[in-house]
Amino acid sequence: MTGILAQDIKYLPGVGPHRKDLLSRELGIETWGQLLEYYPYKHVDRSRIYCIDELVGEMPFVQIKGQILSFETFDMGPRKKRLVAHFSDGHGVCDLVWFQGVQYALKSYKTNTEYIVFGRPSVYNGRYQFAHPDIEKAEDVQLSEMGMQPYYVTTEKMKKSGMTSRAVEKLMKALLDKIPSPMPETLPPYITGPLHLCSRDDALRWIHYPRNAEQVSRAQVRLKFEELFYVQLNILRYASDQRRKYRGYVFEHVGDVFNEFYYHHLPFTLTGAQKRVIRELREDMRSGRQMNRLLQGDVGSGKTLVALMAMLLAIGNGYQACIMAPTEILAEQHLQTIRELLGTMPLRVELLTGVVKGKKRQEVLGGLISGEVQILVGTHAVIEDPVQFQRLGLAVVDEQHRFGVAQRAKLWNKSERPPHVLVMTATPIPRTLAMTIYGDLDVSVIDELPPGRKPIQTLHKYDTQTVSLYQGIRQQIEQGRQVYIVFPLIKESEKMDLKNLEEGFEHLREVFPDMRMSKVHGKMKSKEKEEEMQRFVSGETQILVATTVIEVGVNVPNASVMVILDAQRFGLSQLHQLRGRVGRGADQSYCILVTNYKLSTETRKRIDIMCDTNDGFHIAEADLKLRGPGDLEGTQQSGMAFDLKIADIARDGQIVQMARDEAQKIIDSDPTCTDPQHRMLWNRMRELKKDLVDWGAIS
Repeated sequence: MTGILAQDIKYLPGVGPHRKDLLSRELGIETWGQLLEYYPYKHVDRSRIYCIDELVGEMPFVQIKGQILSFETFDMGPRKKRLVAHFSDGHGVCDLVWFQGVQYALKSYKTNTEYIVFGRPSVYNGRYQFAHPDIEKAEDVQLSEMGMQPYYVTTEKMKKSGMTSRAVEKLMKALLDKIPSPMPETLPPYITGPLHLCSRDDALRWIHYPRNAEQVSRAQVRLKFEELFYVQLNILRYASDQRRKYRGYVFEHVGDVFNEFYYHHLPFTLTGAQKRVIRELREDMRSGRQMNRLLQGDVGSGKTLVALMAMLLAIGNGYQACIMAPTEILAEQHLQTIRELLGTMPLRVELLTGVVKGKKRQEVLGGLISGEVQILVGTHAVIEDPVQFQRLGLAVVDEQHRFGVAQRAKLWNKSERPPHVLVMTATPIPRTLAMTIYGDLDVSVIDELPPGRKPIQTLHKYDTQTVSLYQGIRQQIEQGRQVYIVFPLIKESEKMDLKNLEEGFEHLREVFPDMRMSKVHGKMKSKEKEEEMQRFVSGETQILVATTVIEVGVNVPNASVMVILDAQRFGLSQLHQLRGRVGRGADQSYCILVTNYKLSTETRKRIDIMCDTNDGFHIAEADLKLRGPGDLEGTQQSGMAFDLKIADIARDGQIVQMARDEAQKIIDSDPTCTDPQHRMLWNRMRELKKDLVDWGAIS
């Protein structure tokens, strides 16, 4: 059977060399098996014929049966025409409309011929119309055979060559006729039985040619489960191997350093969530296995304090610790925060970034080898070859999606055994996504803000309301506060956006002639950018005009207003990250989202969600549903390829959990992957290995 599915696509009836080349170039399909796994994105019920007088409101795709009564053409400007065919089924009249392909339609369709018309009805001038409908002669259609019609994604080049969704559907029919039944099973009965999953053969035939909605649903559940199950099995197998292969340093004692800090230097009482996470870290680090933990917490939830206390556990057991940040300014901020928290404690904390050069750099490197430097704070400079530790016990990676996989792996070579690893992110990640992107990491969540923080008020203003906006900004500055004003800088139109930022900056200087301003964008040299940021951080300037470069980590407790211009151009997670730059002090803070009036339904939803909630996890879930996983902030930079053919992590949360649970049972009962009863699973895994993203290696 594998032999049949491995056949070259050009040998399938209806393909040939030209179409093979097109399918290969546009969709990466080269074999029968790859075509079989090119699933439809939706199914439409073609088993029912509606009467025109049954059409109501906004309906999905429907089909009607009748005749064209007459044609009319209307001029739409130079060389543009609109064609309208008046169509009747004896119960009413509607219009069929073409804005393109007018000559083709006039040539192809005739009056007094019975057609079946399929499309989405809409109302225009009080009458139903179908724009660019599918039309077939009634005599050519066997309604009893139609059932649910599959729809396949096709590219512009495919459409131009006549490879429409309908053409793909015909190829699928030819393919399924060629493949003998039953196709080999890829999941054993001890999984499919208890979960009531249909066979793989049924699933593949039903997904392409279902008779009814129930067959579609059963096929989808089976195929989604299988896809997610093998992804999870791959992740959990990787994690299990790592745990067996790498023993962790055992931190037996809490240690004097930790106790000294906890009882005499802690600036405020820990929240319940912080205490819970510290307990989880403590358990990991004394268990004898290497810790790999993801710490999620909303902006301002106190992750740095928790990370410092984990570093003190390492120091109390005779080891060193390091924390890596994605930018120099963020590293310097961590250094300052850690030194302030430690106060008079006799610990040596040093900085290592590109700025630290010459004699000072040599001193830091020497202190790491001798063990005198107990905590190192740095950027990716930390993982360069000359940097060697005496005993690195814990590595903390902040905003880890900014570091590539290979960069993070270098940390492991800094010690005789891999250090414990704590990965921190302020981008809240929905559970189903965390299970997949960070599937080999244990997850801890800080879901409480420290006491005394006032929730940020988020307001929506239109770009015609700038007078009141500027008054509000002036008021806040006169009270001694600072303000961020963010312009979008989106890749497609960087030149235009940069011009907007420059012009906007000049305009703001005219509006606030008595205020001091800084300007920061990604096209500036690093040194220049750092200097401008520093002026704002120190309070020398009152307004920071910037692009999203200020999104992660900058901590200015005195800044109380975040104005985001053209907010409709940002995703939810990005808006939430930007909002997190304010609300870091005791004063009431505000986030103002400025948009134009023309907002799509989806954009309006995004703005409403931002105004209604400050909960990062709620926002991340909504973002995942609105945008899909590939666009989520953080996932693209991490080298994350969502190579899923049918499952959707945003919408299939229950199936992700089900797949995870089943995969975990297999790993628990057969950690070395040698049990004969699981042979089918490991063989299938080997087959899939070339297609599976190595999810485990991502984190």
